[in-house]
Amino acid sequence: MTPPNPATSDVNFYSRSKPYGEFSNFALFPIMIEGKRWPTSEHYYQAMKFKDKKLQELVRTTEDPAAAAKIGRTRGPVRKDWHKVKERFMWPALVAKYTQHDRLQKLLLSTGTQKIIEHTKNDDYWGDGGDGTGKNILGLMLMGLRDQIREDNGASPDSYIWK
Repeated sequence: MTPPNPATSDVNFYSRSKPYGEFSNFALFPIMIEGKRWPTSEHYYQAMKFKDKKLQELVRTTEDPAAAAKIGRTRGPVRKDWHKVKERFMWPALVAKYTQHDRLQKLLLSTGTQKIIEHTKNDDYWGDGGDGTGKNILGLMLMGLRDQIREDNGASPDSYIWK
């Protein structure tokens, strides 16, 4: 069987243990944002659900991303405006992840113009809902970041913007 043409096939990801698993927010790549080290982009994203600095710190210091996600789903109170602002917190986590880890940036750029899809039935906002009907916002963000990194070649990460 002929392998798919990388210029036309989609890049599907979800599990850290599968191809392109590095694109998962659960992938173990620490990031620095505003002088703090976050174990993963998932830790940062989940912590930002809270305005309470103690809850943010609890999430930041949690050992693994699954535990951080659980805290983000079960503790409260979550910001009242979370559904309106959540993309504003995902974006800096992604910018940090792909500008602070050369290997990840190269992997992202290696996808060329391929569509990047978080393929999971567990999420129809950040992912594709498992059947392609989801919004795939994480994939869209990764493709947008990929394009900006490619176009800005060497620009400051602060110049990367999400709509």
